[in-house]
Amino acid sequence: MSLAASLAALLRALPLAALLLLGPARAFRQARRPNVVLILTDDQDVCLGGMTPLKKTNTLIAQMGITFVNAYVPSALCCPSRASILTGKYPHNHHVVNNTLEGNCSSKLWQKIQEPYTFPALLKAMCGYQTFFAGKYLNEYGAEDAGGVGHVPPGWSFWYALEKNSKYYNYTLSVNGKARRHGENYSVDYLTDVLANMSLDFLEYKSNFEPFFMMIATPAPHSPWTPAPQYTKSFQNVSAPRNSNFNIHGKNKHWLIRQAKTPMSNSSIQFLDDAYRKRWQTLLSVDDLVEKLVKKLEVNGELDNTYIFYTSDNGFHTGQFSLPIDKRQLYEFDIKVPLLVRGPGIKPNQTNKMLVANIDLGPTILDIAGYDLNKTQMDGMSLLPLLRGDKNVTWRSDFLVEYQGEGYNGSDPTCPGLGPGVTVFVEVYNLTADPHQINNIAKTIDQEILEKMNYRLMMLQSCSGATCRTPGVFDPGYRFDPRLMFSNHGLRARRFSAQFLEGP
Repeated sequence: MSLAASLAALLRALPLAALLLLGPARAFRQARRPNVVLILTDDQDVCLGGMTPLKKTNTLIAQMGITFVNAYVPSALCCPSRASILTGKYPHNHHVVNNTLEGNCSSKLWQKIQEPYTFPALLKAMCGYQTFFAGKYLNEYGAEDAGGVGHVPPGWSFWYALEKNSKYYNYTLSVNGKARRHGENYSVDYLTDVLANMSLDFLEYKSNFEPFFMMIATPAPHSPWTPAPQYTKSFQNVSAPRNSNFNIHGKNKHWLIRQAKTPMSNSSIQFLDDAYRKRWQTLLSVDDLVEKLVKKLEVNGELDNTYIFYTSDNGFHTGQFSLPIDKRQLYEFDIKVPLLVRGPGIKPNQTNKMLVANIDLGPTILDIAGYDLNKTQMDGMSLLPLLRGDKNVTWRSDFLVEYQGEGYNGSDPTCPGLGPGVTVFVEVYNLTADPHQINNIAKTIDQEILEKMNYRLMMLQSCSGATCRTPGVFDPGYRFDPRLMFSNHGLRARRFSAQFLEGP
């Protein structure tokens, strides 16, 4: 049975059922509540030109709404970041620390403790939204040890989830808990286009008596960077940006950064340039998806009542500080992401400089749906006042970024365990004077400022709910003890607080 036929069969009786259960007046009110679409890309940076290929997206979302120019992720790694989007929590509260089952990525524990309280689960159960998911969920989704593709998380009316990590061909989807295998025929298997077609089918056959939430999580521009055939020749003259932090030694930085070979070899530079072009090529299909989705909403008469969010799970680097390609680092290129929003009450062509994070997406969408955020345990803040242009909004001045390694539970004799004497390397940057984060000013900054930042770091790494959203009150008697940054069970961890230090 085709996707369209499956959706039609599932939805055929819904309009009558909605009227019988709700009554005509209430059904009409339900239909008028705003719809929400969340488009999530994979590894798309904003600092290194990641939005440049998306001309249609810029026209249809950014120019018709608001661009948040200081949007960040609390972990520059796919699974922890996606878990933060779904739960509205920092990693230290949802406990997804990396991309492995051992790191709680789509594990049985995640399914038991966190999934029932994600914002889509609340939207469906408490707000009466029909919910649709298509694309990459969490990196270990579909693993046999975690229930396989038969596991459908609570909160989703329609579920089309990719088994494990991003691919473009030769993958398996969970179609409402049933495995569907795809091959390598572009016309029927290219994943970005498949997600676009599934989304259009949902909009065609969904109930018109309930508001809807759609989450579309594309593979692009994640590796293996496989573009659609029509885009393989695009951007032939494009290379990775040669910013001032490109292919230089990361002096005065964390020891891991200092290990990078400088200068990079010619083959490494050629590889990252090729990767950069292919990443852009894969994004052209995302641009097509956005255009198709917006046009369908417009044809259906639903565009004016629909919020559309566009963002990424983390950034990416291509040669910065001689790191060829990856993410995971606490620098702007890895933690800063695009965030565009259009929708009811949002004026066109706006930019907003407030410090926002992806933990804010869940609270924002629940706020749009009319849910009482005081009933949640989310760490994020609703962006709705910012979207509406409310004046005198009290907002955060800092946020937390966390990274706890890659799921290795054993000991390594070459790497000392944490404990007394552990070294904590502090990095501070003036982003106004030094946007590429070359000069670490930790040793020259006023000691009182550094003490306050350290204090705030300690507060944030143990915060929960409301305490994550309000500035801490500085205790002048506080003295920073780096050993407190780490748990007692020996987990290798790095946690950081990011703050803007505005120059003259």
